[in-house]
Formats: sequence, structure tokens, C-alpha cells
Amino acid sequence: MKTLILAALAATTLGGAAIAQEVRLGTEGAYAPWNFMGDDGEVDGFEIELGNELCERAGLSCTWVVNEWDTIIPNLVAGNYDAIIAGMSITDERMQTIDFSDNYYPPDPSKFAQAAGADINYDDLSGIRIGVQGATIQAAYAEQNFGENNTILSYETADQSVADLSAGNVDVVLADGGYLAPIVDGSGGALEFAGPDVMIGGGVGIGLRKDDDEIEAKFNEAIASMKADGSLNELITEWFDPPNTFPEE
Repeated sequence: MKTLILAALAATTLGGAAIAQEVRLGTEGAYAPWNFMGDDGEVDGFEIELGNELCERAGLSCTWVVNEWDTIIPNLVAGNYDAIIAGMSITDERMQTIDFSDNYYPPDPSKFAQAAGADINYDDLSGIRIGVQGATIQAAYAEQNFGENNTILSYETADQSVADLSAGNVDVVLADGGYLAPIVDGSGGALEFAGPDVMIGGGVGIGLRKDDDEIEAKFNEAIASMKADGSLNELITEWFDPPNTFPEE
């Protein structure tokens, strides 16, 4: 009897009822509309909906882990979760440490936000306090291009940089346009975009450990299917105003 039971269990595992692979998704939970903590204390946002859909299409059983931004890559490498879905731009520097899936959000212009009517010469920034979120592509860009003649103030979260902009403690914030747009629009005219758009990075993708080729392939297939059927653009349009969608195939 025991032999028959074991054989039945083996057949079930090898058949269509196989247990889905468990994957832990790391996110920041502090970067609306990409990812944030909802009123119920659970993570919410564009990437949460996206990640759940990608996992369903890829046949993965996924759970979410919230991690502070500045240690999000080290904790991936350490094995505390299996993938990063946290508005992370694909860059050559990051790819020295981790791999990325195909992008699930096109390259997004970074923008400068300032107090409405502020007299700032963006052709020759000098003596300006520039707020950025630490360990971001904007932080690296600001240090490289403006660090010599300006003060770069790095914050743990992007929301903190915007709060200091509103309080007058920084003159300018440089961040993703998709993050800043609803903040500027909702400021009642207190904040405005100014200066040139800055294109940095190759779009936003899922961060993965170098040796996780199987998970990467599954996510890439799921992303491709969402691009092909238009559901990815629909999700982007739902969460971003204005939406930055992929060209129609």
C-alpha cells in the first residue's frame, strides 16, 4: 500500500499538478505610483499589479518582501529574496553586480522639479542645493555633472527629497518623471518642472542574481506576452499620467 501511495504522489508531482516554484519579490514600498504601502499595510502600486500578473503567467508562486532602497541590491545578492521589482533602471554599472530582465517600462526622462517661479539657471547650475534619492541613477548623474559647483543632498527615500524641496531646504529635486508628475500636478501650483529632461538608463527591469537564468527566462517570456497582447501598456496607462508606453508592435 505504501508503495502505491508513493507512486501516486510521484505521478502527481510530475504531472500537470506540479507545485509552482516559489519566488520572493523585493520592492521598496515607498515610490508611488511604482510601489507603495497601501492603507491596509500591504504593498500596492503599478509594480505590484505587474509582478503578480507576471508570476501568474510564468507559473510562479510569488510573495513580496519590502526592503529599503539603499540595500536592495546587496540583499538580493545575499539571497534574502529572488528578484527586485522596484522601479530600478537598467544600467551598465548595476549589471556588473546583477542581471536584469527585459525592460517592463520604457526609458523614462528624469526631470528637475523646483518651487514655482524659482530663478534657477539650468544652463549653468552653480551654488544650487540638488536633492536626490541615494543610490539612484539621478544621484550618480548629479554627482558627476553638478557635484563640483553645487551641493548634492542624498535622501533615503524620494519622498524625503520632495518634502525638503517643499520646505525650502533644497532648491531642486532630480528624479524619475513618472514619479514626479503626480506630485507636481498635485502641488496646487507650488511646484513646477523646469530645465531640460535628462535621459538616463535603459528602462526599468527586474533585477536578478547572475546565476538565476531560469527565473530570468520565465520573466522575460511573461513580459513579452504582456507587451504582445497590449496588457502591459494598459497597466502603464492605468497608473501613470501621462503614460510612457511601449510602441505598438
